[in-house]
Amino acid sequence: MEVVKGPDGGWDQALCQLVERHQTALLRMCYLYLHDQALAEDAVQETFLKAYKAMHTFRGECSEKTWLMRIAINTCRDMRRSGWFRYVDRHVTPELLPEASAGFTEKDEEVTLAIMKLPGRCRETVMLRFYEQMSVAEIAQALNVTTATVSSQLHRAKKKLRSALERGSMDE
Repeated sequence: MEVVKGPDGGWDQALCQLVERHQTALLRMCYLYLHDQALAEDAVQETFLKAYKAMHTFRGECSEKTWLMRIAINTCRDMRRSGWFRYVDRHVTPELLPEASAGFTEKDEEVTLAIMKLPGRCRETVMLRFYEQMSVAEIAQALNVTTATVSSQLHRAKKKLRSALERGSMDE
């Protein structure tokens, strides 16, 4: 799918359409990556700014969502690399998570917390696959890795989640 210019031939309308379609998904991904609502909002805003500046280079070899997710993930990585980021406590508790649109059970909370404890790449892959409904090929494009790597990360993540959730139920 190609990013289309607005009716006036400009990019402004196209950017507005991108924001309407993908803002929520990008915000969710950035929040889970950065563990901070304000930083996630900044990252999403920076993502759209970068996308706006690079719209003319989008070739349509992947979907808009994949392209934007890749920009967002790279933006979040840059933010995490900054010197001050590591000195701020960013532990996420269930109370800090956005409200779910459907009922949220204790088991849902347990799964969410287990996902958040996964190593970075596994967490990214799980979030893109199961929360953003992206295909393995789209995830590979967004993360700039092979589909085999994505499949391997998903397999490892599922194994770690299964182990963590089984331990959690034994503790009760």
